[in-house]
Amino acid sequence: MKRIVIVCLAVAMTGCGIYKPYTRPDVQTDGLYGSAESADTDTFGNVAWQEVFTDPQLQALIEEALDNNSDMQAAYWRVQEAEAALKSARLAYLPSFNFAPQGAISSFDNSPATKTYNIPITASWQFDIFNALTNSKRKARAVYAQSKEYRQAVRTQLISGVANLYYTLLMLDSQEQVTRETAAKWRKSVETMRSMKEAGMTNEAGVAQYEGNYYSIEASLHDIAFQIRQVENSLCSVLGRAPQAIERGSLMTQRMPDRLVVGVPVQMLSNRPDVRAAEFALMQAYYATAEARSALYPTITLSGAAGWTNSAGSMIVNPGKLLLNAAASLLQPLFNAGANRARVKIMKAQQEESKLSFQQTLLNAGAEVNNALTQYQSASAKADLRVKQIEAMERAVESTELLMQHSPTTYLEVLTAQQSLLAAQLSQISDRFDEIQGVVNLYQALGGGREIETE
Repeated sequence: MKRIVIVCLAVAMTGCGIYKPYTRPDVQTDGLYGSAESADTDTFGNVAWQEVFTDPQLQALIEEALDNNSDMQAAYWRVQEAEAALKSARLAYLPSFNFAPQGAISSFDNSPATKTYNIPITASWQFDIFNALTNSKRKARAVYAQSKEYRQAVRTQLISGVANLYYTLLMLDSQEQVTRETAAKWRKSVETMRSMKEAGMTNEAGVAQYEGNYYSIEASLHDIAFQIRQVENSLCSVLGRAPQAIERGSLMTQRMPDRLVVGVPVQMLSNRPDVRAAEFALMQAYYATAEARSALYPTITLSGAAGWTNSAGSMIVNPGKLLLNAAASLLQPLFNAGANRARVKIMKAQQEESKLSFQQTLLNAGAEVNNALTQYQSASAKADLRVKQIEAMERAVESTELLMQHSPTTYLEVLTAQQSLLAAQLSQISDRFDEIQGVVNLYQALGGGREIETE
């Protein structure tokens, strides 16, 4: 009969979750990438970042950021903190020992002083019958794992952030070069218009229009220079440097990987650090709930002491004698049982919140993959069209300039053609930047740049 009761009690406690380990909830990954769905088990996120970003100057900047960035260093100490907490939780299984020597001198009614002493070593050991210590250890392990995933997430974001800032500088450099070349051409056009005015071939309105557009282009160069300085300062901040110029290459010479495979969506659960961190947060909440449930059951503690003493109750023994004692205690919550049950409800609610956060993080990750791949594909599709547009606008500028010199074609047609050419050239640079940025964002969205652990 006693065995049946014990078995039934064990089954009941298993069902309430104090013994059952965490299992991942059902998550839907089908269609997570939308139109970017793939059946290929390989993924671009598994490529080493040195193979994705091949520019030597960019590689040096990424290495510097990984070594010096304050967020990266803070993430490292966060891992150390969680690791120490995990070690502490593991040591909770062992008995605690304390050395507690005591001494006293007493005298009554001017009688000779009596000296007593105790030199014991005390021990206490809590039996983990209801998995309170085990659930605490499992929660600490989940915190440790989450801290490592957080560090990986910081690393992935840092690599992608440095790359995006670097390529932004290259884009601004290209825009500055094109704008400067255009400004030089407009300066010559202004001189040409002045000569034509003196020859009676145009009027002051045409000259003023050309001068106004020339000054506008010159002014835009200062805006670009300011933007370059802002991006350089942002990159220096990430690198842990004081503001200074950044050595760099050129946008059009950058070479990015051609094969961008997103893999199957379920790989998100093991590849992307923020998704893994969200699941470890759910795991923490699960074991926190189990730990709260364990508090509803009795706590059994065995304690004892061994040492040397000269106090034998009403007698003083010299020299002292060996002292041994042992005791066991059982603590069952009574008046605070309601508070413990309320704590279980709180932990359960937090567990449901963590579950929703985990599922939403996974959905957000899928959307980021789809957005990045679409950005890359859209920019790539415009490349040939933009080349043809620029060629057409160059012909238009050349033709309208010749017509204005030999026919009644107005200067406004020439202005329009030149402005359209500049806009097309700047758009071509933006398209190339969008294409590169799509690769960077896709790499980050797939959890690329992870540090290989050797545990």
